[in-house]
Formats: sequence, structure tokens, C-alpha cells
Amino acid sequence: AESYRVSRATVREALRSLRREGLVTAHRGRPSRATAPTVIEQSTQSLFSLFSTVEAAGMSQRSVVRALEVRTDALVAAQLRLQPDAELIYLDRIRFAGDQPLALDSTFLPATHARCLLDADFSQTSLYGLLRTRCGIAVTSGREKVRAAVPDDEVRAALRIGRDVAVLLIERIGFADMTPVEYRQTVLRGDLFTLTNHYPVGES
Repeated sequence: AESYRVSRATVREALRSLRREGLVTAHRGRPSRATAPTVIEQSTQSLFSLFSTVEAAGMSQRSVVRALEVRTDALVAAQLRLQPDAELIYLDRIRFAGDQPLALDSTFLPATHARCLLDADFSQTSLYGLLRTRCGIAVTSGREKVRAAVPDDEVRAALRIGRDVAVLLIERIGFADMTPVEYRQTVLRGDLFTLTNHYPVGES
């Protein structure tokens, strides 16, 4: 059988890439080893905030903005109780936990409330924080639907996942008091994120 030699430089570069992805750890004097993925937990009993959840898990969070623009969307406008041609601020981000892409986040906000966000830097801050400080709007409650989904090729590429990893799809309408001010769809990696619930034991 033929044998092949791989240069040390090639091995070192491969290990560097795996470390950047968080797939292996290495310490001086110790062999590299596979890293068990950190699973981030979010309680279903509170309004879901990916920014706060990642920070609470002791991981750094950042976002890569793919779109921040004015759009119209009749279906989303109906969810926000607006006219079909109402202008909306559209924000599309890849959300990271450490070096790992964790979620795809697509958010629509009424332009009448959120036009002040068009020049905002979302790389390392929360949407709700900027809504509060820049626009004077506080999201006080929300309604969410969560379901499992099979990601397509575009989603798998963005989240760097294989065909054996499912995702969670969270659809949210956020309210400022009784007024809907946010429509959001978040696609979360099923191998890195879980929803938990705590409840008292009663009769069953």
C-alpha cells in the first residue's frame, strides 16, 4: 500500500483552523484534543434574548450584519398591524458565540419607530439596548413560536453545520406595552442551543 507524508506546517495550519472553529483545544506540552461543544441553555419562562443568554454562559458574543436597510413586506406589516406598504427597517445578522456561528437572526421593525438604527453598529451590542437608548423604545413583552426545522444549504453554510444537525426556528413578535414593534425569525443551531423549562409538580 502507498504511504503519504504530510508536512508539519500542513498539520500545524490544520490544527490552527480547528482551534479557531473551537473544535480542538491545545496546551503547551499536551496533545491536541477534541473539544466538547458548549450547549447554551435558554429558559422558556422569560423573553428570549440571545445577546444576554450568550453573555450569561460566559462566552463572548458578536454579530456579522448581512443587511441593514429599509424594505416593505406586506405579510410582516400585517403581523405588526401596519399598512401593507409601510416602510420597515430590516436587520439580518449572523450571531456568534465565541468563534462559533450560533444563529441567523432576521428582524423587521416599523420605520416610524426604528429609522434611527440605520447607522447603528450591531457588531457587539444588543438590538433591544439600541432601541432603548437611541429610539426610546423598550420591548416589554413578546409572543414566540418554536419549532424544529431542517436547514437548507444556504443556512448550513452560514452556520457551518453538516447535514446531521437540525435547527430550531423561533418566530417572535415583540411588544412595547401593547404595540407590536418587532417581527423576528431566529434560526438556531440545534447542537449548540437548548430550551429549558422549570415548573412545580402538580397532579397528573
